Amino acid sequence: MTKSDNGGRAAVKPGKRERLVAAASRVLHEQGVEKTTLADIARVADVPVGNVYYYFKTKDQLVEAAIEGYAQGLQAMIASLDQLHSPQERLKALLGGWAEQRELAARYGCPTGTLSSELGKRADGLDLAAATVMQLLIDWAEQQFHSMGRSDSRDLAISLVAAYQGISLLTNVFHDPELMAGQIHRLEDWIDSLA
Repeated sequence: MTKSDNGGRAAVKPGKRERLVAAASRVLHEQGVEKTTLADIARVADVPVGNVYYYFKTKDQLVEAAIEGYAQGLQAMIASLDQLHSPQERLKALLGGWAEQRELAARYGCPTGTLSSELGKRADGLDLAAATVMQLLIDWAEQQFHSMGRSDSRDLAISLVAAYQGISLLTNVFHDPELMAGQIHRLEDWIDSLA
């Protein structure tokens, strides 16, 4: 435990496993799976590299844990968005969150999209694990469009996620966060036009 600045109360430092998963998520996003080593992750997590093997026997196990972390983060975000009144508000809040991350996308792309793209070239199960995170987002967006009374809700959900993934790629390729800002505004107008 470490002492915090919030009234002298103690704050619990995340455990080694949690720090390793968080570090893996960050480093994998920044460097990609192939370039990332367990030593890179251990350094960012502030965990001795020998301790990594206590929690994860292979790099692939750590990659899988990072994917699970992405899924949990997405589920938490969805739970927060689901508190909003209408499906249009929920979808536009999702877009707002993406817009807030445009600087990060300009540097490294979408965390889930880049990881899914890289792992999609493999056929070892990690490709399917990454795909489930993307599927979770598509399914949620489909529910929102369905709640708007759209019979083409599946197609609209795929269009929304595809548009975001495409602009994330271009934002990264051109290192221009304003590309994403402009496209997010267009997507907001598009959602309004569907109501």
